[in-house]
Amino acid sequence: MTVTSHPVMDVVAVTPELTAEMVLAAYPRGLFPMAYLEANVITWHRPKVRAVIPLESAHVPRRLARTMARGKYQVTVDAAFHEVMAGCASGRPVWISDDFHRVYGQLHDMGVAHSVEVWSGKELAGGLYGLAMGGAFFAESKFHRSTDASKVALVSLIGRLRARGFALLEVQYLTDHLRQFGAIELPHRAYMTRLREAQALQVSFGPASPRPGAALE
Repeated sequence: MTVTSHPVMDVVAVTPELTAEMVLAAYPRGLFPMAYLEANVITWHRPKVRAVIPLESAHVPRRLARTMARGKYQVTVDAAFHEVMAGCASGRPVWISDDFHRVYGQLHDMGVAHSVEVWSGKELAGGLYGLAMGGAFFAESKFHRSTDASKVALVSLIGRLRARGFALLEVQYLTDHLRQFGAIELPHRAYMTRLREAQALQVSFGPASPRPGAALE
């Protein structure tokens, strides 16, 4: 029998506030937050099964590989974190609240939260953001304004994590979209074992990139 998760059923705690300290304590315990705007509270989720993309077997669809090979987009890291969060929130206002912008902005300043940006010229075409803790990366959200831009961001993230020795890429809930990149589900206990092993690694997400045209401005 396949075990499935649902964001509402996976709530294990509710708090009136969100702080950077709470977020840093939650992820190593298998928890992550979402804002429930209707009630003005933060819900904390621990899925019974967790979606991950195994870095050793991640898949790049052929059409996307061709798009990336043509050099249609330029990819940067940590060049526009707040803009990426805003792009993600524009499509998902239900759970990316003002508190999320504030707290994850603090985590970005601390070197924990990171973004991958995809540019078409000087225009932000898409991207994603998440948290890096040890050798684990927790992908939070992604968005696109141009075809395939968020997919390019995800594939670029996978390549960066591989190159820098990360062991775990967590993507919360399995979707058909993520399945095409090789995403699988792990029961909670198996996920926590992988999480502990990954967080013990001494690796770095790496330096930031300048945004396109920055040197000319």
